Amino acid sequence: MTKILVTGGNGQLAQCLKDVVKNNDELDVNFQDLPELDITNKQQLESYFSKNELDYCINCAAYTAVDLAEEQSDLAYAVNADGPKNLAEACKKHQVKLLHISTDFVFDGKKQTPYIETDMPNPLGVYGKSKWQGERIIQEIMEDYFILRTSWLYSEYGNNFMKTMLKLSETRDEINVVSDQIGSPTYAGDLAEVLIKIVLSSSTNYGLYHFSNSGAISWYDFAVEIFTQFGKKIEVKPITTKDYPTAAKRPKYSVLETTKIENNFDCTLKDWQGSLNKVIQQLRD
Repeated sequence: MTKILVTGGNGQLAQCLKDVVKNNDELDVNFQDLPELDITNKQQLESYFSKNELDYCINCAAYTAVDLAEEQSDLAYAVNADGPKNLAEACKKHQVKLLHISTDFVFDGKKQTPYIETDMPNPLGVYGKSKWQGERIIQEIMEDYFILRTSWLYSEYGNNFMKTMLKLSETRDEINVVSDQIGSPTYAGDLAEVLIKIVLSSSTNYGLYHFSNSGAISWYDFAVEIFTQFGKKIEVKPITTKDYPTAAKRPKYSVLETTKIENNFDCTLKDWQGSLNKVIQQLRD
């Protein structure tokens, strides 16, 4: 039986992983989160890895408050860079394969075509910088790793753009949404399925991968489709990034090229609208 540790076990991606593995008899998955397991606590991690035989660690623990990270940079770097360093060292010592989640925010958004894995990152804010540092540290320490960059993650769990839009629609007749930032909304459940597919494949095609749902749209397009599919009558007005200043700068274009993961793991990407429909049906039920 394959033994897996999932860190950040209460987050939206981990919740989706629980759904994916619940009926799988081949996997023994242990979900851990604060305060029981803190990836920034080296001693706590070493104790856990020493007491538990593991084959894989899926790191879902992350500091993801993009704007707040500008104020709380120490905390962002602790979770997104020091934490992965501690995990990589523990995984290497105990011969555990690491699957780590990163972000499209490592890029500056100046490209006009989808980003490939070999494109040079140039993050605009603390969140992206801390995530990129985490990637580099893992690559320096170990070889048996899979780093998956993903984008615009949402699900029926936790806090995310889709849930925020639905919440705002309860009290508003109209909403302003940025229309000049382009990316690919990605259902965390689809990412969870690919993570487990990688584990079950026992693949040694280690390295850096891009994964998202297919299709490139703006946040405005995403909001319109959320309300359309949910049957909400609300006016969505497109605005520019300049009209909606935030503490952290965001990439204008962060679509990820996913051919590498599709070829190496024989996975067919689901389109963003179909996956959104699946989530909305679940929320309605």
